[in-house]
Amino acid sequence: MKRLLVSACLLGQPVRYDGESNENKVNQLAEQLRQWQQQGRIIAVCPEVAGGLTTPRPAAEIQGGDGHDILDGKAKVITNQGDDVTAEFTSGAEHALALAQKYQATAALLAARSPSCGTGRIYNGAFQRQLTEGDGVTVALLQRHGIQCFSPDDHAQLSEWMNQPD
Repeated sequence: MKRLLVSACLLGQPVRYDGESNENKVNQLAEQLRQWQQQGRIIAVCPEVAGGLTTPRPAAEIQGGDGHDILDGKAKVITNQGDDVTAEFTSGAEHALALAQKYQATAALLAARSPSCGTGRIYNGAFQRQLTEGDGVTVALLQRHGIQCFSPDDHAQLSEWMNQPD
């Protein structure tokens, strides 16, 4: 049975940086997520909280690249207050990977645009709500280990993937 790592905020847990959830971002998938959860196929994680950050917390963005650059030591995750939280984001990504491996999750549904969980597009590091191409730290690490990552916008592809035989 395929298992899916899912951002806890997408499951309604109030763990976003502002203390809110992103449950409203998965309207197209809400019923499927409930079914998969009842079937024991969902592993919830908030990489930022797992990395030691509090809720709520200052907003953070990647400066100098994306999550792949973070893993290669070429970029940093900085809060809007100027604090370097790269270590916490990296630790959270490692925790998410460990959970995925422990429960044999081969895909992940992660919050869009996040410096941890953004898939394909993240904020550009200037704190002006401008998007750029790139992946968050957790997405980069999961991808490096062969775990396919989806955003809520990819709901059709995710449903198709989850419903294919193992």
